[in-house]
Amino acid sequence: MSGSSPAAVPALQAGATIGILGGGQLGRMLALAAARLGFKCHVFSPSPDSPAFDVVHRVTAADYTDTDALDRFAADVDVVTYEFENVPAETATFLAARVPVLPDPKILAITQDRLAEKNFVTRLGIATAPFAAVAGPAELAAALERVGPAAVLKTRRYGYDGKGQMTIKNGSDPAAVFRELGGQPCILEAFVPFEREVSLIAVRAHDGAVECFDVTENEHRDHILKVSRVPARLSEADRREARRIAETIAQKFAYVGVLAVEMFVLPDGAGLLVNEIAPRVHNSGHWTIDGASVSQFEQHIRAVAGWPLGKPIRHGRIEMTNLIGAEVEDYRRWLTVPGAAVHLYGKAAVRPGRKMGHVTQVFPE
Repeated sequence: MSGSSPAAVPALQAGATIGILGGGQLGRMLALAAARLGFKCHVFSPSPDSPAFDVVHRVTAADYTDTDALDRFAADVDVVTYEFENVPAETATFLAARVPVLPDPKILAITQDRLAEKNFVTRLGIATAPFAAVAGPAELAAALERVGPAAVLKTRRYGYDGKGQMTIKNGSDPAAVFRELGGQPCILEAFVPFEREVSLIAVRAHDGAVECFDVTENEHRDHILKVSRVPARLSEADRREARRIAETIAQKFAYVGVLAVEMFVLPDGAGLLVNEIAPRVHNSGHWTIDGASVSQFEQHIRAVAGWPLGKPIRHGRIEMTNLIGAEVEDYRRWLTVPGAAVHLYGKAAVRPGRKMGHVTQVFPE
């Protein structure tokens, strides 16, 4: 994609309506940030019990393929954004013919496909784990020869929180793993013996200005983010490189809004590898609500509205803990912890592995 900025969209006035595709907790927190700045929000989601519906001006509960509902939605909003990358790119493209959609739907199409995303990143000269496309069992055997026997097979589409991926180890049956993932197009990635996982949340404005939050260190349990800590344990060189990587991706995409770049820190000072890009606000940036002068959600709203970006200033050493599944039932304990900020997402059903809320603690440095 070109690194030039999209055609300028006039800055929205306070009181304008921002359309959000997706009604989960990210849409909810985007809408709360928008309300603080005087905007209204209209959320479009197929799920009638979407948690974002509880906090917004107007809602549409309809399928993403319902063109009549999408037409009415487009007529009611001044700009459209999305809360997660599995909104169909076709839906975003349909809306873009009627109202500005940010980030650009072309970016959504690339980041929905793990192979297209990896090819995009490597063409920028940014390092990733070795990878290969896999369309069937025969290609998988050849890919293992190239990538190595210790690898992770991932579906090219619809993967998050560990879904759509399986590890291949010595002694396992690669063909059986491929079948278990549904026999759909996949990408094979070499297993990386990393020291830790980090992410960087960046935001780019219409005019190309970029602001970055501090690099975040992330701890996963059962493939789901459990704890984020800021600042990450990184050398100054790696900290600068993480910012360079995120800014390079944002500029090449001509991105408008917040994006997250997930990275592996290699042992012995060997540098960083990009794991994934999320074209949206991100779980590892939730600490910014209570731990910074401006949150990732407000930055995203400012960017898509054509407003100036804020300068993020971190308030201290920060730890964000996700409340997953039944852990949310113990939220009252967190209410008694001095300095803890509790965020509950208003989801009706508690299920194992479901993110139900988070807690942020800010400590003096």
